[in-house]
Amino acid sequence: MKKLSTLLFFVFVFVFVPQAQQVEANWKSINERGYPQWFSDARLGIFVHWGLYSVPAYASKEGYGEWFYRGLMTGDTGRRRIMSLYADTTLSVFEQYAELTKHWKAELWQPDEWAQLFRDAGARYVVLVTKHHDGYCLWDSPQQPTWNSTVSGPRRNIVEELTAAVRRKGLRMGFYYSLPEWSNPRHIWMQDPPKKIGDYVDNYMVPQFKELVGRYRPDLIFTDGDWLNSAEQFRSAELISWYYNTIGPDAIVNDRWGSGTQHGFRTPEYSAGLSGQGNRPWAECRGIGRSFGFNRNEDVANFLTDRQLIQHFCELVATGGGLTLNVGPMADGTIPFIQQERLLALGRWLKINGEAIYGSEPPDDGWRCQSVKITQEYKRIVKWLPISDSIDFDWVRNSPDPTIAVDDFSVIWEGTVTVPADGTYTLRAEADDEIVVTCKDDTLLYYNKNWAENNRATKTLKLKQGQELPLEVHFREKDLEASARLLWSKDGGQFEPVPSAWRGMASSYKTTRCFTRRGDAFYILLFDRPGQQVEEHLSFKLPQEATIRLLGTNNDLPWKQNKNNHLTIDLSAVNPDRLNALDHVWVLKIDNFNNK
Repeated sequence: MKKLSTLLFFVFVFVFVPQAQQVEANWKSINERGYPQWFSDARLGIFVHWGLYSVPAYASKEGYGEWFYRGLMTGDTGRRRIMSLYADTTLSVFEQYAELTKHWKAELWQPDEWAQLFRDAGARYVVLVTKHHDGYCLWDSPQQPTWNSTVSGPRRNIVEELTAAVRRKGLRMGFYYSLPEWSNPRHIWMQDPPKKIGDYVDNYMVPQFKELVGRYRPDLIFTDGDWLNSAEQFRSAELISWYYNTIGPDAIVNDRWGSGTQHGFRTPEYSAGLSGQGNRPWAECRGIGRSFGFNRNEDVANFLTDRQLIQHFCELVATGGGLTLNVGPMADGTIPFIQQERLLALGRWLKINGEAIYGSEPPDDGWRCQSVKITQEYKRIVKWLPISDSIDFDWVRNSPDPTIAVDDFSVIWEGTVTVPADGTYTLRAEADDEIVVTCKDDTLLYYNKNWAENNRATKTLKLKQGQELPLEVHFREKDLEASARLLWSKDGGQFEPVPSAWRGMASSYKTTRCFTRRGDAFYILLFDRPGQQVEEHLSFKLPQEATIRLLGTNNDLPWKQNKNNHLTIDLSAVNPDRLNALDHVWVLKIDNFNNK
């Protein structure tokens, strides 16, 4: 009788417990499905860009190495020069590029060593580029039986081997997948008309995507290359819903599925992060240097130091986001030492301070932390820029100088313009996000992208030869993109940069501390080495039973708080050598701060 009761119980549970609701192929159903908590809690992932482009490993000092194929398409002289070392450059671009398969051997690649390095870095997930825009697949794709890494190049199934190694280390596996391709005869991206992509999508991309996902079942999909086509053209709602229903509640996708979509975790690139995203997760993606694919031409100064990396990561987390940090392996399968060193430094810091990061949140009003919600203490830094003969900038990584913040900075240029000839001149200022042009304190031009439909403002002036115009150009950048131009045309002619000896001064703010919370613990992350005491003004009163400790030490710290909630924490008993060892960001943990 007992066995029968047990059997009936399980039958009841199987029949009557609601099953996971199927996601329908429309944006309403997809958005109502939400996002898995594991991604928001993870905070740190590792991006891996490795492919045929790792052989030449070349771009401009600020460029993307993985865009080598595109450089050949556009006739980039630098890339053509490097390509001549590997192939006859009179061949077609595809034929030249295919010659790189003879040089990509991956002879030192050990997937388990990669996976261990990523785990030691403190990452919780990995995103492998399974196919970049060049169309070359890192698995034996049935749709590309002769253009993949199992029949040429390394002659190994990189997707399969790395996926298995990553999962053995307890990390989640994700795939980057380029929606379009530069090399596919069905549709050559950036060359064929975007509206003619239908055959490529229906008969190549969709079946390839489903084969890849169905075979390896990744927890995360990061698509890319979507900006010339709509989500409808890519059949994105269909693919996302199919992916969610195939993988289950742990599956998550990013936000690059074609114009008009408002789904997927946000992916700002080389930024200071995002704010105001509500329940929509986000993670900045960037390299340790300026490229994703390995670029031998890159300067050491382009690489984040240990301190810059850790502090930047903390800022992202403190504003509610995360980081998908890229590594660009060399063609032989080894990760450059400078990248390994940065990863291990981050991992060592997280081993001590990870509780303030993983699963944490920014303090919010509901926790009576309004004054520290996103209130970060700043120091202003100023940098004089090299004198330029024009204002015509589109900063590749959103900043005119590595010491200036990638977002939320400003530049003021001063220059005296000498009019070359009599005529009617039209001045034009363009910017992302705001630009103001003044002459002797009079405003000539003003543009703010939030208040205008286009990215420019114009003004027409009648000027005399030899006339001098002392101009000031004020530029302000808020987030994500950064460009500024001052142009003019004479008598309706072509617009050209306004010439002068422009001297620019850039300024931004440097965060000195930020805040996270996790349950009943509140964390103060200090970017400057603390002295014998730390002062902080809180918007809430700490209960008497609250304890404060410096992570990485064992003893509670004395503290006091006055009637105005000003908190003083005494660190005089902490060994100075220990303080020095806890370098880059020092984390104070206030426990039981929310007790009533």
